Amino acid sequence: MTSPNLSRVTRCPVLFDEDGVLAIDKTEGVLSHPNPGKAKGAPAVTAFEGSYDFESRSFTTPGGRIWLIHRLDQDTSGVLLGARSQAMGSKLRKLFEEERLKKIYLALVCGRVAPAKGYWTDVVASRKEGSMVRSRILTQGKPNARLRYRVKGSSPKYAVSLLEIELVSGKTHQVRVQAAWRQHPVAGDDVYGHFTRNRELRKTLNLRRLFLHASLLEFRHPATNKFLHIESPLPEKLQAVLRTLRAG
Repeated sequence: MTSPNLSRVTRCPVLFDEDGVLAIDKTEGVLSHPNPGKAKGAPAVTAFEGSYDFESRSFTTPGGRIWLIHRLDQDTSGVLLGARSQAMGSKLRKLFEEERLKKIYLALVCGRVAPAKGYWTDVVASRKEGSMVRSRILTQGKPNARLRYRVKGSSPKYAVSLLEIELVSGKTHQVRVQAAWRQHPVAGDDVYGHFTRNRELRKTLNLRRLFLHASLLEFRHPATNKFLHIESPLPEKLQAVLRTLRAG
């Protein structure tokens, strides 16, 4: 049953809230949690309300404590999981660690991706740069970043491809870094992307954000064993881009 005090827990739309598992539809521009060490100023909008404890990875919201299970980049939208107890949080995090969740993303990338479906395996390393984290591909080491992709469509006119991506692992900025490494940066990516192409797509497709959306999570509820299919609809701004592509 959905809790009556959700407005005191999150400003994001709620996709699921049962038996200790809470899934929200994180909006683009919203932080999964506050950035540590960021200069003081206007408070950032975060996925859940209240103060955040980095050690326990939990928010103390007016509607109760929420444990954050994973992260989405600030400019990525879609399904984000939380837990209403520390015990449930541990169980959900274990599902991620053991790769027992299905995680599906939609990404618009530059260029024509071939073959039409495949498997990307890389070594991704991350490091702090001030208050930010940046990732890169290493050419040596044990692979730690894995994803499967399928081309859902492409546009020769705009030189872009729409990918459905199953994220097997979950490294920081993984999709963005792996795509950019293969010369197919995610459209609208202002960190790892192609800045000239981003300007072109802003003019031709009115794309003014990162086209990366966490569209689906599937897993067994740790308490009830119920199979969960939690889906986030593609935001209207991104749907409008696809309509323009189809019309072209």
